[in-house]
Amino acid sequence: MNESILALQDVTLTYPGPVTALKNLSVTFTSSQRTAVMGRNGSGKTSLFALLNGLQRPQSGAIFFSGMRLSYDRTSLLKLRQAVGMVFQDPEHQLFSASLYEDVSFGPINLGLPETEVRNRVERSLALLGLKDLLERPVHDLSFGQKKRACIAGILAMEPEVIVLDEPFAGLDAVMTHELIATFDDLGRHGVTLIIATHDVNFAQDWADEIIVLRAGELLLQGEPLAVLKSREVQRELGILPG
Repeated sequence: MNESILALQDVTLTYPGPVTALKNLSVTFTSSQRTAVMGRNGSGKTSLFALLNGLQRPQSGAIFFSGMRLSYDRTSLLKLRQAVGMVFQDPEHQLFSASLYEDVSFGPINLGLPETEVRNRVERSLALLGLKDLLERPVHDLSFGQKKRACIAGILAMEPEVIVLDEPFAGLDAVMTHELIATFDDLGRHGVTLIIATHDVNFAQDWADEIIVLRAGELLLQGEPLAVLKSREVQRELGILPG
């Protein structure tokens, strides 16, 4: 049986205002599983993801990675972000180098890897995302879909244990979406833990091993897809049934 790789225990996160983004949230993500995180806009999905790789620090509660409580010193955060890769919904928030190669190689270079290993990782990642022919293409010349895939390639080049993706299919056409799902399936077969925020009920039901549903910063339900999506309370929250 697979063990927990990320866990939150009674976590509360607030923003100035004050705004409570997450309240006494306890959820567990299982190693090598595929988890879909669902909920209305403002339910806390993005805030949850920001906690998973240390972009935010909760006001209370505890977060664990591989059984160890997170620390927020510089060294610990670097190790965490190497192991837990985050892909934002808007690729413009993640791409900053002149060329595609420079952008995807940034992480491996910062790990201090030899030049040959850096290039191998970049080429493997770009090939997996169908971008290898664009190696030297300026980032600003990429299409929106190519930019989204470039962000994922940059995370893959770090060879993380966990990849967290916030609405990865937003703005993609059906063909690109299908290709991206195939890539996720391949990563899953290689043991990568995948955590995806989505509004697509059909995708979550067909793809995920487990679904987490948030409501107003709290856990509504967590479990196997069919069991979660059979809940009338979940169906009302996700708009499947009238409220």
